[in-house]
Amino acid sequence: MNVSVCVAFVLCSPQAVTGSPVDCPNQDTAGTSCAISVEKLLERAVQHAELIYRVSEESKLLFDEMLISYGMNLHIPEGTMCAPKTVTVPRSKSEIKQISDKWILHSLLILAQFWIDPLVEVQASLENYENAPSALLTRSKWISTKLMSLEQGIMVLIRQILGEGSVTLEGPEETSDRFVSSNILETVRRDYSVIYCFRKDAHKMQTFLKLLKCRQIEKENCSLF
Repeated sequence: MNVSVCVAFVLCSPQAVTGSPVDCPNQDTAGTSCAISVEKLLERAVQHAELIYRVSEESKLLFDEMLISYGMNLHIPEGTMCAPKTVTVPRSKSEIKQISDKWILHSLLILAQFWIDPLVEVQASLENYENAPSALLTRSKWISTKLMSLEQGIMVLIRQILGEGSVTLEGPEETSDRFVSSNILETVRRDYSVIYCFRKDAHKMQTFLKLLKCRQIEKENCSLF
């Protein structure tokens, strides 16, 4: 399916917009949470991550087009934009074999939690742009909502797969000026940096979830390569 068509369907479908990896289709009226198998939960989480990554790609392209219409060129060095790194991706098959499911799950949670607040801030910031494309505003809001849903799904996976209750993780420290700016150019630079760098980490989440799904369900020939 064409990516643009797929994203349009996701953004326009009420079920896709409101759904979450932990939604229960037959939840009773008393509000008792239903049980979801690890297999089903992983399938939903992978789907969520794939769509989040696709929409983040579209958001970056829309932001590029907006900058062109504003006549702006940020001159942001790609090599330094996304420092500090959140979670590194294993570079070889031997490294993949060495990482545990616990490492994958905790890395997923770190990635999700690291980006929730910055994306919410960008969403609010874009509302103040002059003539910001409605498609960019819609996607920004959608990504924020779905990332929160994905975070909930990851926490359920941690409980079901690892048997852990509440999880407290230490992610990378945020520098004080990373998401705070004092003028219009710095605001645009910050917002673009968040969208650009989140897109990279969204791809990591998609990759890690696919690897975890393979390990939990297929249990063989699981690799990133």
